[in-house]
Amino acid sequence: MVMTHQDNMDDFIGANTVPLDASGFSMHQQILRIRRIGKRLFGVSSCFVSITDLMTGAAESERSMESIEAVFVDGLPAPQALYVANDARNDPSLRQHRLVVGAPYIRFYAAHPIMDAQNQIIGSVCLVDYAPRTFNQEDGQLLADLASLFERELRLSSASATQLDLIKKNRNLRRESLTDPLIGTWNRTAIMRALSAEMVNCRQAQKSLSMVFVDLDHFKKINEEHGRPSGDTLLLKVVSRLRSCIRPHDALGRYDGDQFMVVLPGASHLISLAVAERMRLAIMAHAEAIGAAKLQLTVSAGTASTDAFPAATAEELINHAEKALAAAKKAGRNCVVQANPGESLSF
Repeated sequence: MVMTHQDNMDDFIGANTVPLDASGFSMHQQILRIRRIGKRLFGVSSCFVSITDLMTGAAESERSMESIEAVFVDGLPAPQALYVANDARNDPSLRQHRLVVGAPYIRFYAAHPIMDAQNQIIGSVCLVDYAPRTFNQEDGQLLADLASLFERELRLSSASATQLDLIKKNRNLRRESLTDPLIGTWNRTAIMRALSAEMVNCRQAQKSLSMVFVDLDHFKKINEEHGRPSGDTLLLKVVSRLRSCIRPHDALGRYDGDQFMVVLPGASHLISLAVAERMRLAIMAHAEAIGAAKLQLTVSAGTASTDAFPAATAEELINHAEKALAAAKKAGRNCVVQANPGESLSF
C-alpha cells in the first residue's frame, strides 16, 4: 500500500520510529526522496511508492487530495511490467473507476513494478496526473530507472519482510495514539494538529479555512438517564451522521466529551455555515431508540472562518468558534451561530 507524506497524519505523527539503515537513513525518508524525484522529473501531480501489505492506516474520510490519489493507487494491483494509461478514460481497466469517472477526475496513470532480492514483485512506483499525457519510450525507461533506484535502496538498507512488518506495526501504533478508541475519529491532539497544518497550507495557497464546533445537546442527561453504554452507542451514530455531511478531505475529531471539531480546508464562512446547518438537520432527522424510549437528538454548532478573521491563529480561530457555540447554546440550543468580526457573542 502507499506511504504518503502529507496525508493520513504522517506529518503530525513523525517518522522517528521507522527502522533506520546502517547510515541512519529511514525507509520513510527514502520513499519521500523517490517521490520528490518522480514528481519533479515527470511534472505530474503525485508520485507514489506502493509496497504490498504496507498499510497507510488512514480512514479515507479524513484524507486530503493527495491521499485520495493514494486510495486510487492502493486499489490497483502492482503491474507485472511497465503499465501506462495515457488517458484513463480510454483505458479498459480504469475507465469505470469512480475516481476517473467522478472527482477528482484522474486522467493519467503510469506504474513500474518494484522487485525484491528474489526477483519477486513487492510493489510499484506510480505516477498520477489530471490531464492526459503522452508517455514515450524514454519516459518509460526513466520510470524503470526510478524503480531500480528504489530497489537498490531496499537492498542497501536490508529492508526484509520483518522490517516491513515492523513499519506497519509502528504506523498502526502511532495512528492508535491519535484516534479516539470509542468512535474512531481523530482525538483532540490529532484534530488540533490537523487544524494547524491546514491553516498553514490554506494560507500558502491563499484559500480560506473554516472550522465548526458541534456539541450534542443534553448529552450528560442522556448518560445519566440511560447509562453510559447507551450514550456511547448514540455517539457512534452521531459521528456517522456528521461524517456524511463533510467532504473526504475535511477532518473530524472528538474535541471534548460530546463536542466535535470539524476542519474545512478551502471553505468560506458561507460554506461552513451551510455545512453546520446540514449537520444540525442530519442529527435531528431521525429519532434514536434506547430500549423503549425514543430520543430526538439535536446539536448546537458554532463556526469561524479565516475569511472573516484573516489574521487569526489556530488558537484564536478556536476561541471564535467556541464563543459562537456558547452563543448557540444560550440561544436555546439546536441552532447554528457564526462568529463575525465586531460582533459581541455574549454567553
